[in-house]
Amino acid sequence: MQTRKSNMNIKKTPKKLVDSDHRCQHELKYLISESKACAIAQYIKPYIPLDKYSKLHRGWAYPIVSLYLDSNDFLLCRESLTGQKNRFKLRVRSYTDQPDYPRFFEIKRRINNIIMKSRARIAHKNIAPLLSGFSLPTQDYNVDEDALKQFQLYMKIINARPTILIRYMRQAYERDSGNKTRITFDRQLAYKVTHSPEVNFNGQAWQRSPLTVGKVILEIKIKGHYPAWLSRMVKYFDLRQQSISKYATSIKQSCLLGFCAPYLEEDTYG
Repeated sequence: MQTRKSNMNIKKTPKKLVDSDHRCQHELKYLISESKACAIAQYIKPYIPLDKYSKLHRGWAYPIVSLYLDSNDFLLCRESLTGQKNRFKLRVRSYTDQPDYPRFFEIKRRINNIIMKSRARIAHKNIAPLLSGFSLPTQDYNVDEDALKQFQLYMKIINARPTILIRYMRQAYERDSGNKTRITFDRQLAYKVTHSPEVNFNGQAWQRSPLTVGKVILEIKIKGHYPAWLSRMVKYFDLRQQSISKYATSIKQSCLLGFCAPYLEEDTYG
């Protein structure tokens, strides 16, 4: 399957986006060429279909934008860059710029090799007050209040604030039957340093990340046993697992370009 190029403006969004299951999973990442990404997409077609959201968008890819939060000294970024076994990220995620569409407060935790995620569905208008520490002002959605309170607690512990916006286009394949397997291809990674509680995909001052210039981020997410066909795929395409953090990479690049203050310490750059 050949992926068509899409512009970065969001023109169409499904009316309802159902939360996925975000319990424990294994997550493997690879940085591959565009030609290999297209070949892998062809290879996996008999085993795993496009997910329902990719099918709805031109080019079979949908937009993702996330506002990442961190402490003033980039504690969460530094833990990612130095490979801390147990760490977490705080982000507010959206799939559209439409104000009547929900946003998602997410905690992504890593405990050794296991990834755990929790998320709370939030109305766009409530982002700013919730990030300021206020309680949920309205009940526009079926909010997971425990997940929201935990997000705010983590924020308070490290004194986190909005740090950077990260956006990209995702082409996703997913199979729910048996072992839940999800394969994603992320392209057109870009970032924008900000301290504003706004989560918008479009707008100005975006910087293109060098990470995906001519490259694609391949992620394999598995809940359960590793399928045999997936093992064959990894071997056939000679995939080499890498530690890839869109957030940490974007912070590192923005600091190198002088967009961050304070800077990351030099020994953190790796």
